[in-house]
Amino acid sequence: MPSPSSQPLLTARVRGENTRRLVHTWLRRQIIDLELPPGAPLSEAEIGARLGVSRTPVRESLILLAEEGLVEVFPQRGSFVGPIRYEDVVAAQFVREAIECSSLQLGGAQAGEGDVATLRAIIVRQHEADRAGDDGAFFDLDEEFHQQLMRACGHEPAWRIVASAKAQMDRARRLSLPEGGKMTDLIEQHGAVVDALAAGDVEGAVARLREHLRVVLQDIAHIQRERPELFAQV
Repeated sequence: MPSPSSQPLLTARVRGENTRRLVHTWLRRQIIDLELPPGAPLSEAEIGARLGVSRTPVRESLILLAEEGLVEVFPQRGSFVGPIRYEDVVAAQFVREAIECSSLQLGGAQAGEGDVATLRAIIVRQHEADRAGDDGAFFDLDEEFHQQLMRACGHEPAWRIVASAKAQMDRARRLSLPEGGKMTDLIEQHGAVVDALAAGDVEGAVARLREHLRVVLQDIAHIQRERPELFAQV
């Protein structure tokens, strides 16, 4: 009988969705959530059995994850979850800030009342996740907020570039969320961006967004001191 982990994949396959994409998404989330921590071995056979798929989509997914820097493949030894590399986090933050802030700068003026209402509704759900102490739900809502902001500015296709670039960053971000008050702080920062956007102050919204996106570097420096075993050793 398939394991519980395989049920979403089996359902999606019935709908004709791409198995490799689904396996990649599942593995990527397991790594980002540190359910599969740095150094964890990744067996194609075991993952395939757990998810109820053949080894081929697992192998292809591991190759994609290696390209994102989340997996290391060693000939004759196998595949393992890679460590967090601080230099990759810095590069990812640079890419994210450049794309998201440019999107807001160029397209913020076209965001309408409906877009602002959608962003505020996401913030309400973020408050609910914060009160429940559900950092996993908050992480998903944080992603939804930033993607919606790019959608409102007319640049949603570029979100795929941001999402891929920040893979290393996301693991460290997930570690910081449970810390006291972190989610509340992030929600306030999101609110400041939306307030400026609603007031027609695109420059102010860009400034607030830039400040928000740079906080992650402070968080990661702290996490690296607290959890050095998760990071690549220099």
